[in-house]
Amino acid sequence: MRLRGSLALFIAAFIWGTTFVAQSVGMESIGPFTYGAARYVVAVPVVLLLWLLFAPKRRAAKAAGTYRSGFKAGALVGVVLFLATTLQQVGMQYTTVGKTAFITCLYLVFVPLAAVFLGSRIRTLHWCGAFLALFGLYCLSMKDGFALSYGDAIMLASSLLWTLHIICVGRFAAFVDVVELSAAQLFVCACASLVLAVLFEQPTAADIEASAAAILYAGVMSSGVAFTLQIVGQQYAEPALAAVIMSLESVFGAVSGAIFLGESMRAAELSGCALMLAGMLLTQLAGVRGDKRLS
Repeated sequence: MRLRGSLALFIAAFIWGTTFVAQSVGMESIGPFTYGAARYVVAVPVVLLLWLLFAPKRRAAKAAGTYRSGFKAGALVGVVLFLATTLQQVGMQYTTVGKTAFITCLYLVFVPLAAVFLGSRIRTLHWCGAFLALFGLYCLSMKDGFALSYGDAIMLASSLLWTLHIICVGRFAAFVDVVELSAAQLFVCACASLVLAVLFEQPTAADIEASAAAILYAGVMSSGVAFTLQIVGQQYAEPALAAVIMSLESVFGAVSGAIFLGESMRAAELSGCALMLAGMLLTQLAGVRGDKRLS
């Protein structure tokens, strides 16, 4: 089961990393709200198909008395996901794919640190990892003095919301129907994004058609498949291991940005990426060691 969970999270990380390119390309013809609405409208039927395919398993769980609906929990998680993805999509207009990937993955530092508010003890390695990651963010994002660029600041806010999303998924995934949770959160995102698109962007069919390939990839693979894989993976993989695997999203994002968009980074920015990745892994190493002490 652990191997199954790890594989699910690895595939999700690869899809998310390459989707950063689709998000950037998709906004060449449409705005961030329209892109978000389109990808989620595509994603909902994909997850509903999965819901139908898992019907026999759901009937068996109901017969055994172990079934718990995921729709209510998914609606709550969907609000957080909508805010996180919308901020990320808006921020991508002002920064690069590579920087987006690494700043977004700061949630891997924020998740363990958030545990202090839930009554857990923060270990020395956690603080060291957080310091490395934040210093890496400085090297990656700071250009003029001590001011974050506009896009980087939005991405940082998005990363905090991704932290909350991971915590919420971890709270509900082990207790409710995961496909229903995924379907509900995507439905909430689709409805909310459609409202913003109609109010602020008034998209045309021609504009959406021009971004069809990017929308389909993000809708089917990232929103439909990868978010479901995340929920499945977090059922079976240990939290520390899950976070390390998901951190590969940042690497896949930076590499895909370089390959498909020709993005490049200065030496200071590459150093920042390395420091952020080291901080992420160090923070998760602290979690692994802590788990071993408790076992």
